[in-house]
Amino acid sequence: MILAEIITIGDEILIGQIVDTNSAWIAHKLNEAGIRVKQITSVSDDKTHILEALKAASQRAQIIIITGGLGPTKDDITKITLAEYFNTGLKRDEATLLNVTRIFEKYNRPLLAVNVRQADVPANCTVLLNKNGTAPGMWFNHEDRIYISMPGVPFEMMYLVEDEVLPRLKEQFKLDSIVHQNILTAGIGESFLAEVISFVEDSLPPHIKLAYLPKLGQVKLRLSAYGGDETELNTEIKFYVDQIIALISEYVVTTEDKPLERVVLDFMENRSLTLSVAESCTGGYLSHLFTQHAGSSAVFLGGGITYSNDLKTKILGVLPNTLSTYGAVSEETVKEMAKGAIANFKSDYSVAISGVAGPGGGTEDKPVGTVWVAVTGKEKTIAKKFQFSGRRLQNIERAAVNALVLLFNILKEEHH
Repeated sequence: MILAEIITIGDEILIGQIVDTNSAWIAHKLNEAGIRVKQITSVSDDKTHILEALKAASQRAQIIIITGGLGPTKDDITKITLAEYFNTGLKRDEATLLNVTRIFEKYNRPLLAVNVRQADVPANCTVLLNKNGTAPGMWFNHEDRIYISMPGVPFEMMYLVEDEVLPRLKEQFKLDSIVHQNILTAGIGESFLAEVISFVEDSLPPHIKLAYLPKLGQVKLRLSAYGGDETELNTEIKFYVDQIIALISEYVVTTEDKPLERVVLDFMENRSLTLSVAESCTGGYLSHLFTQHAGSSAVFLGGGITYSNDLKTKILGVLPNTLSTYGAVSEETVKEMAKGAIANFKSDYSVAISGVAGPGGGTEDKPVGTVWVAVTGKEKTIAKKFQFSGRRLQNIERAAVNALVLLFNILKEEHH
């Protein structure tokens, strides 16, 4: 198995100014190619720190991929640090200089000395021409290790990986197959899930690994097989997936690599069903989960964010007497919200959520984290009470996820 390590360079990552999305994207691409990422490290714009990270990575992996620190300013020190690491000097690469000159001419901007220095690279590198920016990528062969340095700008890095890095790696190494299979579950806790499928997990051969990836209200299982023939690995993975599903079928949402809301959208679109929502404590979060996906309008009609009791009555037709007798956070209210969404928005299904997200607003009988969810389907309306705990955003996310689970369950029941 060929191992890689990713090093991201930049103080902006370590102080939380930006999120390191580069590493996740690179790791995904390497994994698809049959290269396993051993470690991901973020380091500051400090020469000593970078040198230490390079040395440590070389002891763990055959491929070391570095992003960041290649800009024209003084805090971008990756090139000089790499030159020191390889005990070499800098040279001017004419192809890079031509590329930099062309970019500045295109935008009619003056070419400063600091920009010209973008073409200076360690003398022992092979230049990977950056067609989308001025900082070149650099490829080093050194003591049976490959070092690849790329800009931290995501779209520049992505093009270099796909156009330059991956083709070269595939040419240089005989890469193993890596096969993944996911099982998304909902409504079952991680510990209980592990106990139910423990004998299958214990029977896995060494080249197949099982990972538990919990999220709020969900657990994704990922089976990964390494090495050998891809067709054989897929057959082997399927054998164990089928065993697991047989044990937990009632909790399985999908075996595709999709989020829960996408599974719901696809299920409904395939059956020409429409959906509306009536949200209170989630404040539109459930709607966001749906509408972030292209094509969601084929299913999702919209709905009402009825935060106040007044809007629950005016938009959804919740009876004032229901609100005064049972309160906004109640089975009676949430059922009327769901039925009101169906009546007013003319959808086939509806989801309603009302609760106390916190941190204030809780009472003795309805503490913070109390949430009622209702779903109206073709044949009936069902409602369920949840008692969450924790912070406001967690309660909002948990409410939305459990609403999706409730909706998915009634969809399966009515369209089995």
